[in-house]
Amino acid sequence: MGAAASSALNRLSVPLLHLPGQPRPAWLGVAAVGLAAVALGTVLWRRARPRRRRRLQQVGTVAELWIYPVKSCKGVSVSQAECTALGLRSGHLRDRFWLVVDETGNMVTARQEPRLVLISLTCEGDSLTLGAAHMKDLLLPIKTPATNAVFKCRVHGLEIEGRDCGEAAAQWITSFLNTQPYRLVHFEPHMQPRKPHQIKDMFRPTEQIAYADASPLLVLSEASLADLNARLQKTVKAANFRPNVVISGCGVYAEDLWNELLIGDVELKRVMACSRCVLTTVDPDTGVMSRKEPLDTLKRWS
Repeated sequence: MGAAASSALNRLSVPLLHLPGQPRPAWLGVAAVGLAAVALGTVLWRRARPRRRRRLQQVGTVAELWIYPVKSCKGVSVSQAECTALGLRSGHLRDRFWLVVDETGNMVTARQEPRLVLISLTCEGDSLTLGAAHMKDLLLPIKTPATNAVFKCRVHGLEIEGRDCGEAAAQWITSFLNTQPYRLVHFEPHMQPRKPHQIKDMFRPTEQIAYADASPLLVLSEASLADLNARLQKTVKAANFRPNVVISGCGVYAEDLWNELLIGDVELKRVMACSRCVLTTVDPDTGVMSRKEPLDTLKRWS
């Protein structure tokens, strides 16, 4: 997912990913792949001309869909989402389209500030809401004022723009984290995305991302998570791995073998397995980083 140009998306009716129980339940089919997570790349659209039907094998069902509006912050569970070149979208919420930065414009994630995972950004009506325990909710406009400054930011060493969300948002996040001054920025559609090819050469030069690490979509299976938890003294959640799509009904680590996926009308191509970092050791419920599990266990047997 990522190579479709914005002009192509403008011409097409963007397909939806649905949870079971909704109209047109989503299912996963393909050539047939499980490490704990798989990064997916290009979407192949099959709307212009019919092609010879390929043999498909149903390998699972989409059990959960997640959007993480602010990089490293709490995810939002959705029942359906638009699949775009830059990641999932549900209404005004886009996956990793908001970013916390320090005073120099460098990205700040839960690797440096584990309590970021306790902050939520939700949308209701005409407002966005920043929320966290023991903090008063902060309402923000859906459209960031055009008079706000545009910052040059850096995500994994690559420059990318972000429009400042204002002083109130900066003060709110700074107050909650209580370590140093931070600001919240928003990626706007007219801004130049980053190119994951500059990070991992297995991505195509045409593919694009906003504030995601490398891929616009991450997949995890329930079976792989259950197998990992069977090896741990303290279980972890899917939220430790921050997937966009959680799949049920497949075998343990089956996702390591899938090269192409079909979800509804959307075709996805696997680009790489996602290496796991210290962020997986942050408890999504407490914001405490252990720096040990599940990484220690993954290193022993994977």
